[in-house]
Amino acid sequence: MLEQVTDFQGQSFHKLRRACLRRGALFKDPLFPATDQSLFYKRAPPPGLTWKRPREICKDPRLFVDGISTRDLHQGSLGNCWMVAAISCLASEPLLWKKVIPDHVDQEWNPKRLDLYAGIFHFRFWRLGRWMDVVVDDRLPVSGDGVLLFCRSATPREFWSALLEKAYAKLNGCYEALEGGNTAEALTDFTGGVSEPLSLDREALSLQNDQRKALFQTLAKVHERKSLITCSIRPAEGETVESVLDCGLVCGHAYGITAVRKVRLGEKLWKTSGTLRLFMVRMRNPWGTTDWRGAWSQGSEQWQQLSRAEREKMGLVVRDVGEFWMDFQDFCRYFTDVVVCRLVERALLWPSSHWRETQCYGEWAPAPTASGEAPSKVLNGNIALNQSENNAKQRGNRKEARLRESQQKGVKRGSCDPHESGRNTRKQDEGGEANGAWEAQMDRRSRCGGCINHRDTFLYNPQFMFEVRGKEEEVLICLQQEDRRIWRKNGGGENLPIGFEVLKVEVNRCSRAQCVVEQAASSIYMDSRSVTWRGSLAPGRYVVLPTTFLPGATGRFLLRLFSHAHVRLWELREDLPSPPLFQCFLPQPAVVTTVHLRRASGLRPPKQTAPDVYAVVRCESDTIRTRVFREEGNPEFNLRTIFYRRYPDTHISVELWTRGLLWDSLLGGARLQTNESERSRSQVIDLRGGQSRSLFKGCIYVETASSVCLTDL
Repeated sequence: MLEQVTDFQGQSFHKLRRACLRRGALFKDPLFPATDQSLFYKRAPPPGLTWKRPREICKDPRLFVDGISTRDLHQGSLGNCWMVAAISCLASEPLLWKKVIPDHVDQEWNPKRLDLYAGIFHFRFWRLGRWMDVVVDDRLPVSGDGVLLFCRSATPREFWSALLEKAYAKLNGCYEALEGGNTAEALTDFTGGVSEPLSLDREALSLQNDQRKALFQTLAKVHERKSLITCSIRPAEGETVESVLDCGLVCGHAYGITAVRKVRLGEKLWKTSGTLRLFMVRMRNPWGTTDWRGAWSQGSEQWQQLSRAEREKMGLVVRDVGEFWMDFQDFCRYFTDVVVCRLVERALLWPSSHWRETQCYGEWAPAPTASGEAPSKVLNGNIALNQSENNAKQRGNRKEARLRESQQKGVKRGSCDPHESGRNTRKQDEGGEANGAWEAQMDRRSRCGGCINHRDTFLYNPQFMFEVRGKEEEVLICLQQEDRRIWRKNGGGENLPIGFEVLKVEVNRCSRAQCVVEQAASSIYMDSRSVTWRGSLAPGRYVVLPTTFLPGATGRFLLRLFSHAHVRLWELREDLPSPPLFQCFLPQPAVVTTVHLRRASGLRPPKQTAPDVYAVVRCESDTIRTRVFREEGNPEFNLRTIFYRRYPDTHISVELWTRGLLWDSLLGGARLQTNESERSRSQVIDLRGGQSRSLFKGCIYVETASSVCLTDL
């Protein structure tokens, strides 16, 4: 399927190139000029720096020399190894780098047709759901000794990596803006996939073989599905970034995983190692050097015991400079963080093993102030949280502690820690009193209510609904905020601490949630570009609330939901459901009632098999039905419904039915009467009518709540 491509800053590569060829002049980019402002915003450029075109650096420049490989990457003087690591992953997958470097054949120098060269190139990066086409000229910063100042290839006349880095610097504001970042962000920018950070518990992995095996199987599965994997070692207290350990690995440095393999050992190695099979991973150092000095490193005892033929037979081959093999147990001993970038298939016919994506854009914004704009349908501004309020508050407090902990682990700017943490702890803590005043004044039409700590405004945030049907489904949710790195030149550029909550709501809800009934999932809160959560959800309806950590923070975001089945995601905008057209002439709803049908018991007749049963809840013209429970005498329905009632004096009925071959039979029913303003009422009601008189005596367990305020439950 074709994907949307947007010209960055309105510059069209093909139009600009044609204009340059007509004039017979090489392109000079006015939006990213060859001046100091494109280089740095804090420090001064080095003495002797000049800007040169490739033909001024060498006689026969090329975009590519003998294709593209990880050998083409040398970091240069920027602290952006997080980006270099992502590019090295890109270089190993032709389908990926050809998307980032479009028209790579047409962009190549043609020595026989120099008149077709215009000094202009373009590259594509994925940003907030769209591919951005970034145009650059070929003027590159060169140091006083005539060497490219930043990223360069080992082959002096190859320039794809230097030009790609320049385009990425333009997208982010300048070269210096690339210092300090994480590989997860870059992998997303280069692939359009979703990056999922995994934090490894080294102590548990070293002691528990089952956990280690489960992690290996996870990495093997995602690698088999062409996901990109990078890993790093988080510096311990007192260690500096890029310090070298005794084993030769570098702290804070992003490595790539290029193979995950279970190896069957030969008899000689079996006797020396004491095991028949080894779990192995092949690593790649994007610097192009191999520093690992442990088992299975180059020149190690294990490696020397194998001939080249034996290595190839076992699959222990090294494809590129900087690659090396490690025993997975050693990997778990040293590495602390893994980033898995799952690639999204957008083909029309998707295999069931691949993720399907649905996405929605949103914005954290204050209440509208335009004159004459009608407020949304709200009858009462107070939000009453139910019995789970205290649990939610405690959970939010734990998030605050986790956020502060992640901020305290922050690393200095310029490192390549793949989980670069926040640096605004003091600013946020000092703003607590002012933040309380903001909460008190916030209009409920605003969409920037902060995290669940702020119970009075939390539900003001944007809300998005999805439904899991049929059976339990694994989902991956990713919240991505707009990139702010481009604002670093103006003193900004800090990410907002963001996260999200997933609430399970009533099966027939179609408007915004007004209370926290059940928290189904919760992400961490981090000031990173994106946060993710992956897990399994039972059938039902769910509402996702993307939030900033503090109320009042504004910005744009993209919410992405991945599943193996088709799951639709849509935004809830109204506080009350819109009535059907044929009900416009009926009285307006006066009471809202929720019914939580928990379970039934006593449905198994004596000396008989329990029937296949389902429940039906009826209120006025609404009918809600549960799934069928097979041969279940005590079914756990756990069904939540919500009804906006026009006639509060009428009863709500609950019926239990048994599934038959030709027709269904009524087992029994119960009637519920609710007060107009009862907060919560649990009942155990005997079934009446149907077959319940003669065959068995059953009962249902149900909880109800009602309110005359239609937004207060």
